[in-house]
Amino acid sequence: MNTVGIITFFIYSACLLAVVLLTFRKQNSDADYVLGNRSLNKWMVALSAHASDMSDWLFMGYPMLIFTTGVFSAWVAIGLIVFMFLNWQFVAPRIRLLTGEMDNLTLYSYFETRLNDKTKTIKLFSAFISFLFLTVYISAELVGMGLLVYSLFGLSYTAGITIGLFVIAAYVFVGGYKTVAWIDLFQGIFLLLVVIVIPLKILYQIGGIGPVMDSIRAQHLQTSLLPDFSVNTISQIIFLSVGWGIGYFGQPHIITKFMGIKNAGDIRQAKYIGISWQVLTLGAATFIGMIGINLFPNGLLNPQLVALDIVRDTLSPIFSGLILCAILAATTNVMAAQILVVASSMGEDVYKGFLFKNASPVQALWASRISVVIVGMIAYVIAYYKIDTIYHLVLYAWSGLGASFGPLLLFSLYSNRLSRKEALSGMIVGALTAAVWPCVNKILGSDIPPIIPAFLLNFLTMYAMIALKNQKSGN
Repeated sequence: MNTVGIITFFIYSACLLAVVLLTFRKQNSDADYVLGNRSLNKWMVALSAHASDMSDWLFMGYPMLIFTTGVFSAWVAIGLIVFMFLNWQFVAPRIRLLTGEMDNLTLYSYFETRLNDKTKTIKLFSAFISFLFLTVYISAELVGMGLLVYSLFGLSYTAGITIGLFVIAAYVFVGGYKTVAWIDLFQGIFLLLVVIVIPLKILYQIGGIGPVMDSIRAQHLQTSLLPDFSVNTISQIIFLSVGWGIGYFGQPHIITKFMGIKNAGDIRQAKYIGISWQVLTLGAATFIGMIGINLFPNGLLNPQLVALDIVRDTLSPIFSGLILCAILAATTNVMAAQILVVASSMGEDVYKGFLFKNASPVQALWASRISVVIVGMIAYVIAYYKIDTIYHLVLYAWSGLGASFGPLLLFSLYSNRLSRKEALSGMIVGALTAAVWPCVNKILGSDIPPIIPAFLLNFLTMYAMIALKNQKSGN
């Protein structure tokens, strides 16, 4: 990257540091650190919930999917928008109300209280699942950061993931929930501007959408969202949209954002702010992938870098710096939210909730901070060996979290019939199915997203056990 791009990057970094310093306040308790004392406004919650969702997947994983398959894969974006709207509509208001009434700081302590689980089994198993899948998720963000630094700065991949992890873990360690939310707000606005301006500028340069569609047809890729009404096409639409979208119901790093809003009555407005942001960013990212087909008809050695290569080959140096900042913003938002969720769970649910029940708020705070370091180190090891692509790492972790917690959360919010036994059984079935389903796909030669069978089996397990219990009791 040339001098102009580097200067752009450092100006942005200085702005980010200023946000951290201006919004930081000393954390005096676990409630401050974990949930910001439920003091966030609608703008912070809206952009924090959505900006901590997209990650480098927005600039790398998703554009790669469009670049390699065509317009049809935009069903992924449609599914995400539809299900996130449902998440705001049916989960956000009730989870904020119930966790506020029961004074729960984490999603897993909510499960424990709601199910009246005196054994703490639900909380501990939830914390374990969260630790497992979120650590994989965090490693995916580190992979993206390593590739980014290598591509633009020429530094080694190892240097990229090392610097990235250190910076993010540092401000999560010190600042906690509210600092992360302020950073999400700042970076969410920046992300929106960058991801919209770049495709608009390039489309103007190449003569509009016409040449892009011609290139897609020339590559024999899909140009339509609904090419036909065959069973295969409909099933692919379901796999793409539901296979991602339904996972929203079980993502702890998103659900906890709903829990932190100050006034539950502001959720309706926050919903429309957040969904508007999501529609614009995903729509722009779709165009980035499509533009890549036009600019690189012979493909790329690493399709995950299509957005970077587009900017580097067609726009002025300042845009190279902006796209770097945007990808870093997307990455740090998600990593910070996920590290905070895992660390909070270790501090609140394991340390204070199980190991040392009489621990003070300050002790629980430090347990959470130490967990930041531990989680970061494990994610670093996974990222170091680059086990898989960003897209597949995110899909695996997303599916595991969504299938484990989604059905349980929906059941617990809208039914009083669920007990610890049914909840635990459903979670185990969902988590195991999501974990092993990629192997099942290989054996069967299929491509069914893990979350669809895992989510259904989790839900059906709980439903069947409740029905059997009611039959035995004569109800």
